[in-house]
Amino acid sequence: MGGSEQHAKRNGYMDSIIKLIMYIALFIIISAVLQILITVFLPRLGIFILQYYIYINVSLTLILGFLIVRAFSDVIFQFLRLKYPVDVARAFRNVFLVIGIGALITVIAGEVGGGLAGVSVGGFLGIVIGFAMQQPLGQVVAGLFLLVSRPFKITDYVTILGDTGTVIELGILFTEVMKDDNTKVVIPNNLIMSNKVYIVPKPAPAKQ
Repeated sequence: MGGSEQHAKRNGYMDSIIKLIMYIALFIIISAVLQILITVFLPRLGIFILQYYIYINVSLTLILGFLIVRAFSDVIFQFLRLKYPVDVARAFRNVFLVIGIGALITVIAGEVGGGLAGVSVGGFLGIVIGFAMQQPLGQVVAGLFLLVSRPFKITDYVTILGDTGTVIELGILFTEVMKDDNTKVVIPNNLIMSNKVYIVPKPAPAKQ
């Protein structure tokens, strides 16, 4: 059973790589064909749409670029599934997907602006996205470290930032702790990474 499951994971990994290569090849081929068609063949027929090429190229980049980013994040997911639990692999995939989409938006902004203006717009947009995503990405990265290193696990009785209780959820952004009085504490993962965590013995149940 375990061998067949591992074999299926390897097949999924190889399929995701093939899909990524196909999307990249498709993007290169379509871009080349469009450029030759618009700049060489159509002008011979008296059709001049070169001024619209930038919009066609942006549309192509948006569609196939997103497919490439998603396929790449799937490659990361399938690769990590070979070594780590599915929740860890899924978390990494989501991080790479967010980063890839941000990079794709920056590239498209650069294409629309064109030249030095495009570089400036793309760079500025990249900075804006970077600042906007700094806090959540910090939490995501911390969550990934917690998922991979597993300093504590669900059902552990811990003290984090002065709150003591049982870990009921270890997510990509937050860790949830249920205190003895049934108060649920939601703690950002980046705060956990920069503070001490105490794994303490569970209190003995009160005698009737």
